[in-house]
Amino acid sequence: MSKRGTDFLDKWIGANVPATADVISAAELTQKLFEDAKSLGISSVEIEEDTGSVYEAILNAILHRDAGVAD
Repeated sequence: MSKRGTDFLDKWIGANVPATADVISAAELTQKLFEDAKSLGISSVEIEEDTGSVYEAILNAILHRDAGVAD
């Protein structure tokens, strides 16, 4: 993942995954992330270069929060 892609993903998850998010909302959040990235000129390829799946990153953030694991 590029530095810009990494920074965007990390900041976006921190700012946009609400405390009320659940596993079901992960797909909607993923779509919103890609829309927000596109509006800033950041491609999905740039974000997913190394991680493979933004959906999994968002899902992990939700699951870890629900388990009480600090980010």
